Amino acid sequence: MSHNALVLTLLGETLPATLLDRVTALIQRFDLHASAHRWLTDQDAEPAPGHAACLAIELGGQALADGEVNVETLRRDALALGNREDVDVAIQAADEWRGHRRLVCFDMDSTLIKTEVIDELARRHGVGDDVAAVTERAMRGELDFQQSFRARMAKLEGLDEAVLADIAAHLPLMDGLETLMDGLKCYGYRTAIISGGFSYFARHLQQRLGFDEVHANELIINNGRVTGEVREPIVDAAHKARLLEDIAARQGLSPSQTVAVGDGANDLTMLARAGLGIAFRAKPVVREQASQAITTLGLDAVLYLLGHADHARAEH
Repeated sequence: MSHNALVLTLLGETLPATLLDRVTALIQRFDLHASAHRWLTDQDAEPAPGHAACLAIELGGQALADGEVNVETLRRDALALGNREDVDVAIQAADEWRGHRRLVCFDMDSTLIKTEVIDELARRHGVGDDVAAVTERAMRGELDFQQSFRARMAKLEGLDEAVLADIAAHLPLMDGLETLMDGLKCYGYRTAIISGGFSYFARHLQQRLGFDEVHANELIINNGRVTGEVREPIVDAAHKARLLEDIAARQGLSPSQTVAVGDGANDLTMLARAGLGIAFRAKPVVREQASQAITTLGLDAVLYLLGHADHARAEH
């Protein structure tokens, strides 16, 4: 594919003809044309709960070649179209890196799992409201991430380690996670958890699903009880981004070969540093700032943004 080309990817439970008409109108408004279409999902399959439809459309045109297309404006308009139609519309450069990503880094809470572990720990310790009040202060800007994290951790002092083990054994996996991990292993990607949550739970996911490495906050436990403290450094937004870069450097990878997936504001720096940053089921402000977003499908839709079709995985 040309360096002067884009790939527009449509993802949803269904992609009706009326949607394709609106997408055509969108790309024509930017003086672009569709040079090729490629279905990444099996179109012969009967739609069912959890069904996915994904179409990748290569875009070109003289305006793009001449640098006259504002890709960020196109991306914003595509996001708005997707919001109206209840689909995801991703815009990527069709460059040499698109098919050569090698490292995928994930946030954990509300990304790999369907819960925020610290909230569950607080609930089980009887301090749920207290922790929620600290979180609210942070959201109002009264506390930064590290301050709010330490304040919430202090509320967990005395929690029995047995509660951690019980929660870890019953972590609710995000939709599509197991399929995604099977696919990433199949294609030889390196995978990492980079989380502002706790390594106790991240290591559990590592053992269960085979992540190559884990970087998260280390709870301090003495005599079977949580002390309310964590080991330095605290994994905040800046540290997440540095970890992504450090892992890539260790593996001899270009930043362009990295992928980051997360849902929160503390993931935005990491998403921006990655060659492909994906906001997954994220709040609107995160979806708007991230280069790509997945809202309508499960985590396995990451494979589509990496260019992998269902039939190719089956044959691999």
